[in-house]
Amino acid sequence: MKLFRRIRHKLILDNKKAQYLKYALGEVVLVVIGILIALQINNWNESRKGDMALKEFLVKIKSNTLEDIHELDSLTTGRRQIAELCKKARTSILNKTEEENTMLFMSSGWAFIDLYFSPSIAGYEALKNSNYYGKINNTALDSLLTRYHTIIGEIALNEKSYNEYAKSQEAYLSTRFDRSLVLAYAFVPPDSLNIRATKESEYYTDFKKYTSFPAYRNVISLAAWQFDTMIHRYTELKDVGLSIIKEIDTIIED
Repeated sequence: MKLFRRIRHKLILDNKKAQYLKYALGEVVLVVIGILIALQINNWNESRKGDMALKEFLVKIKSNTLEDIHELDSLTTGRRQIAELCKKARTSILNKTEEENTMLFMSSGWAFIDLYFSPSIAGYEALKNSNYYGKINNTALDSLLTRYHTIIGEIALNEKSYNEYAKSQEAYLSTRFDRSLVLAYAFVPPDSLNIRATKESEYYTDFKKYTSFPAYRNVISLAAWQFDTMIHRYTELKDVGLSIIKEIDTIIED
């Protein structure tokens, strides 16, 4: 800057106005170019920081999605096993062979268990509430995430409907039947039951009465077909989740 001032001062002293004006214009141009370069560097740095922040969010979403997939696999296995029991019990009802399949109907009681999918959405919610969501707006990943969370909502409604119905039927059964022996046989360790005065045949007799109630069989029948629908949605969500992970990996590797 001192050099520029000396040159400008010398031109003024030498009364070289035309050269001075050219020099002054050149100096302005240099200053403007310097400012533009500085702004470009600043913008590049900000963009780089934004990309790094976005990748951190995406890594979290990927981790959450992997957790979801693990839970979906467990739920699918559990519901499929229960559905198979309930389908066999339903067939037994239609064939009027309940007396021969007491253990099957006892096992079908798993249809009353509350099973809920609990998605990990912390990463997605954090990204949505940040200043970086716009970086993926209208992209393939944006569409996949939207679809993913739409299916999560549909699964929640489906599970809520089924679980609330099962609870209502179980509550009704509790008012109509003394479940003491049923619950004891289901949850008390066999060694403890063996030393009691109640004979094993009495537990079976109570179970037969309990499982003959329409409320019990209604839940079994519902589980026999509705669990297939739930499993289908789990599979659909898992497929979308795998696509999300693939898309995130592509972005992170860039």
